[in-house]
Amino acid sequence: MQVGSTTTSPVKPSSSSGSSDVAKLQKQLRELTEELKGVVSSDMDAKAKQQKAKLLQAQIQMVQAQITAIQRAQQQEQQLSQVAKAEEAAANAAQQKKTQAAKTPSSGLGNNVDTYV
Repeated sequence: MQVGSTTTSPVKPSSSSGSSDVAKLQKQLRELTEELKGVVSSDMDAKAKQQKAKLLQAQIQMVQAQITAIQRAQQQEQQLSQVAKAEEAAANAAQQKKTQAAKTPSSGLGNNVDTYV
C-alpha cells in the first residue's frame, strides 16, 4: 500500500501578481479535484483510497484558503485605494475653494466705497 502526495506551494498575495496567483491556484484546485475523482476508480485497496482521498481533500482546502486570502487582500487593497482617492479629492476641493476665496475680494469694509473727487 502506497499513498502518493501532491505538494501545494504557498503563494504570497501581492497587488501585481494577485490575479495570476489566483489563476495558478484555481488550476491547481482543478487538478487536485480531478485527482480526487481518479482515486475512486483506482485499483488501490480501500484503506489506501481513503488515505489518498483525505490527503487530497486537505490539499484542496489549503488551496481554497490561499485563494480566499489573496482575494481578501486584493479587496482590502482596493478599499484602501478608494479611501486614498476620496481623501485626495477632498483635499483638492478644499484647496480649490481656498484659492478661489483668495482670488475674489471679500465684501468687507472699504471695498464698496464710492469716492468723489
